[in-house]
Amino acid sequence: MFAYVWPIALVVLSNIVYHVCAKSVPSDVNPFASLTVTYAIGALAAAAAFFLTGKGAGFFREIGKANWSSYVLGLVILGLEAGFIYAYKAGWQVSTASIVQCAFLTIALIFVGYFLYQESLSWNKLIGIALAIAGLIFINLK
Repeated sequence: MFAYVWPIALVVLSNIVYHVCAKSVPSDVNPFASLTVTYAIGALAAAAAFFLTGKGAGFFREIGKANWSSYVLGLVILGLEAGFIYAYKAGWQVSTASIVQCAFLTIALIFVGYFLYQESLSWNKLIGIALAIAGLIFINLK
């Protein structure tokens, strides 16, 4: 049970801290300068985590096993983080920005799962899409 729950708990806790940090980036700093610091710290932390969990495997040998997805993921993460920083600078509230993007993301991933991974597209998912759209309408009502 713990092996099933702890990764999601880590994601939730990390996301909370992530959004507090993204909203706290000073308004007068270039977001990409801030993200350069972020990624330098992230790279050092990832390397340290590798050595703590790597079980003696060669660092550069393991890096050599990476495929295209690791490189694209780096660019995608930059887009995610820059997008949130710019959203917060534009005035999005921390209580709604994540919910709005998550609802759109969930709807899109239902179709990605269906078309790319042959996951089922059930009536429950279609009703969920309708409810997500209704939720977006209610969340954005002024």
